[in-house]
Amino acid sequence: MAAPEPAPRRGREREREDESEDESDILEESPCGRWQKRREQVNQGNMPGVQSTFLAMDTEEGVEVVWNELHFSDRKAFSAHEEKIQTMFEQLVLVDHPNIVKLHKYWLDASEARARVSRRHSWAGEDQRVGRQWAHTPQLAEPESPSAPQVIFITEYVSSGSLKQFLKKTKKNHKAMNARAWKRWCTQILSALSFLHACSPPIIHGNLTSDTIFIQHNGLIKIGSVWHRIFSNALPDDLRSPIQAEREEPRNLHFFPPEYGEVADRTAVDIFSFGMCALEMAVLEIQANGDTRVTEEAIAGARHSLSDPNMREFILSCLARDPAHRPSAHSLLFHRVLFEVHSLKLLAAHCFIQHQYLMPENVVEEKTKSMDLHAVLAEIPRHHQPPVQWRYSEVSCLELDKFLEDVRNGIYPLMNFAAARPLGLPRVLAPPPEEAQKAKTPTPEPFDLETRKVIQMQCNLERSEDKARWHLTLLLVLEDRLHRQLTYDLLPTDSAQDLAVELVHYGFVHEDDRTKLAAFLESTFLKYRGAQL
Repeated sequence: MAAPEPAPRRGREREREDESEDESDILEESPCGRWQKRREQVNQGNMPGVQSTFLAMDTEEGVEVVWNELHFSDRKAFSAHEEKIQTMFEQLVLVDHPNIVKLHKYWLDASEARARVSRRHSWAGEDQRVGRQWAHTPQLAEPESPSAPQVIFITEYVSSGSLKQFLKKTKKNHKAMNARAWKRWCTQILSALSFLHACSPPIIHGNLTSDTIFIQHNGLIKIGSVWHRIFSNALPDDLRSPIQAEREEPRNLHFFPPEYGEVADRTAVDIFSFGMCALEMAVLEIQANGDTRVTEEAIAGARHSLSDPNMREFILSCLARDPAHRPSAHSLLFHRVLFEVHSLKLLAAHCFIQHQYLMPENVVEEKTKSMDLHAVLAEIPRHHQPPVQWRYSEVSCLELDKFLEDVRNGIYPLMNFAAARPLGLPRVLAPPPEEAQKAKTPTPEPFDLETRKVIQMQCNLERSEDKARWHLTLLLVLEDRLHRQLTYDLLPTDSAQDLAVELVHYGFVHEDDRTKLAAFLESTFLKYRGAQL
């Protein structure tokens, strides 16, 4: 018979269970009830100005997120600039890139400011659109006002920690940085910076360190703290008190260029910071020789320790003291240490994902079952020799599914030959000219923007019983596998373009999917209506 477990051990386990339960307690809810703040605080790197960061639950998606609180001590100044704060955060929500930590939602919390979050629609069953509007029931709740006004915003949670933490663990295990991993990470960081710098006007991160770069378990790199430079640049002096200088941390001063503080930040600031991050990734740690601040001698020693001359030249070009001599993020993607001709496999994967909405959800599995494994998939002819053949039996379906998922998540960006695409965010960095104060009038609560892309579409048209109109059923599968079914009775004046615009306006579809949705609906209309002629 087994001896009973000692009481002290059971007591310790019970204490740990109680602590875990305490951390999962819900301290606060967003006005819509979707976001639930927990007691557990999280460290998402150096997030200047954010006094509190808590783990939270997205009850709609069933995933963990970060609840960030930015407090203001001057209530009068906060009220005077409330509209400007809202404008900036509305623009930040639009920043969407696989290698940038996503800002999902924000709201204001003050005694004079009603929290402004509307519940995202629940998609159990069908969503009915009546007349020219989709039925929706936004719910608002008045939160308890804290002693000082604050902005609360919800960001993506990266559970694997910061790049600095990962590098320390790697060095502790006496392992060297893998060259392919270094190249992949540099490509992802540059992909994000190229995206930000291509905006109009350019979005400057201004706080890029190994503390604000995060890595997920699958190797996906995410840049955080993008909001801070935008926020601190655009706000007037009387509201900058909560966002103290982010470079006061001595151990991070080496990430910032010598011209900082003397001239206005430009994109070259981020390139210098990226170069220092690339150096730290290559050597795992830049020794500080016991000092809290990394010295120039330590940086020079790290540079000289690089054995690859191409890598050394790449990093030195980013660390040029003259900002005019630093290359752009987009041009760095073409540097010989990173550039490689994309494989046909990667090009095909991006093409597949781009058009996946036209295919059944399990198309890979179904195609695999029906194919002849002995059939030739590809062939390379050779003179006076038998051709080199690649058969379907040599393709692992499980590996293919994982590869497609990695491409979809942004681990293998297709940036090396793509032209920089300007993103129009004119109000992000440059505040609009001061206009005459206008009388505020009540405005309808805005709809939540859909941030998830559509990966599959299905559409069906049926005649109504009186044969007078068509009944439309639209099934959308989003990138997080959420199924959204919408129904609508078509009017004679409805067009595919108008329907797509409305679906975007009411938050059912991402803006980037509007064009392809309109084309898909138009082809469906021609197919069904043409068959009736």
